[in-house]
Amino acid sequence: MATIEVDFEVFKELTVRRESESMTENDVIRLLLGLDGQASKPTAGNETTGGKPWVCKGVAFPHGTEFRATYKGQLYTGVVAEGALVVQGKRFTSPSSAAVSITGNPVNGWRFWECLLPGKKHWKVIAELRN
Repeated sequence: MATIEVDFEVFKELTVRRESESMTENDVIRLLLGLDGQASKPTAGNETTGGKPWVCKGVAFPHGTEFRATYKGQLYTGVVAEGALVVQGKRFTSPSSAAVSITGNPVNGWRFWECLLPGKKHWKVIAELRN
């Protein structure tokens, strides 16, 4: 199976257009192109899918997206793995809950975390990715 590269905005749009969790980005493209049926689906987590993205508040973070934050002089890191943000071995469904696990206090996770999207060179505060 061939692999194609798309930028983050295209990936985000494909993810938003999925009608269900079982629908892949490839299925969305086939639908948009008017192709009949669904292609055979690769098994979860293999090289062609790259793993499940984490979608939160309309923002899709591809599998492998790196996260970082500095709190009280200490660097904390995380990564998107199979549809969640994993920080210190724990899975989180929101950036704020992951941030609270570090600070012990209410915090806006969208301003707390920076991310490095796969294939990119620059870190971004994740709040910049929201519409």
